[in-house]
Amino acid sequence: MRKLLKTTILLIAVFFISNTAVAQKNNQKVVIKTTLNCDHCKECETCGLKFKTEMLKINGVKMYTLDDKAMAFTVYFNPKKTDLETIKVAISKLGYDADEVKADPAGYERLDNCCKGLE
Repeated sequence: MRKLLKTTILLIAVFFISNTAVAQKNNQKVVIKTTLNCDHCKECETCGLKFKTEMLKINGVKMYTLDDKAMAFTVYFNPKKTDLETIKVAISKLGYDADEVKADPAGYERLDNCCKGLE
């Protein structure tokens, strides 16, 4: 009985590890330059919350990070579900530049004044 339990646990572990490896092969990583006008956007009560909720709503985006010092988003996404241009437009709608895609004016207006560089 003990040997059967060990074998079952081992098979389950191998299954999860192989599925994770396959999922990582399908994802792409991209770095998107942006402009941040303050030093706390990702912690800001308004802007930081938008990053956390809106970025992961983009179909196909698996994970992202915002490096405020480098002023860049690193986005991991499934290219079968979305593309780079869609991600850039979504970032633009949050009020931030995304490489050559300028911040959407309506999105920019929704930012806190500190994140606009007005404070």
